Amino acid sequence: MQFKTDLMPALIEAIDKTIQENAEQVTTLDQILGDGDHVINLQRGLNALKKNHHDYPQQIWSEAWQKTGMTLLSTMGGASGSLFGTFFISMSKSSKNDATLNQKTFSEAYIQAVEAVKKRGKSKAGEKTMLDVLIPVSELLQKNINLPDDLSTLLDEIATTATNGMESTREMLATKGRASYLQEKSIGHIDAGAKTNQLIICAITKELKKHL
Repeated sequence: MQFKTDLMPALIEAIDKTIQENAEQVTTLDQILGDGDHVINLQRGLNALKKNHHDYPQQIWSEAWQKTGMTLLSTMGGASGSLFGTFFISMSKSSKNDATLNQKTFSEAYIQAVEAVKKRGKSKAGEKTMLDVLIPVSELLQKNINLPDDLSTLLDEIATTATNGMESTREMLATKGRASYLQEKSIGHIDAGAKTNQLIICAITKELKKHL
């Protein structure tokens, strides 16, 4: 299965919708462990991306990812903006001149993007961050990178893996960012960044299944 950049507007709309629907829940999580502005920052980035809808169909994937990363970097602000920007800019470097993406080419770009986020955030799995969602999905894609395409099943597995990763942050001790100041009090709460990444990944997998 091959995907072109004209799918990007639908993916952005799907992400924006799920963030809006879950904004109150995520804000509550972020008020417990963070500054409480995570959703506001993310929505600001999404609103900027929606203004680029008309550009995506004319672009190759490296251009689309680069523009997405730079837009998020310049509009979101804070640690999340830096990490989201880093993710997509790394995707652009990995995609090169691809006009279409399949399971293998996307997986390769995603895996490298997660590594870039790890370096940028100086973090790893188990520290109660968005990486507790991103890394398990990356490992799943790595495991399936050279298998014959069964994209529908893989998309379901990606969504389940992202959800499990998000839920795993509940019992973790936060060691990064503002949440780390709470020490043991951070245990028992889901990380807001992990939650939004889970929502984004599940929105994408659901939308992609419509286009199989």
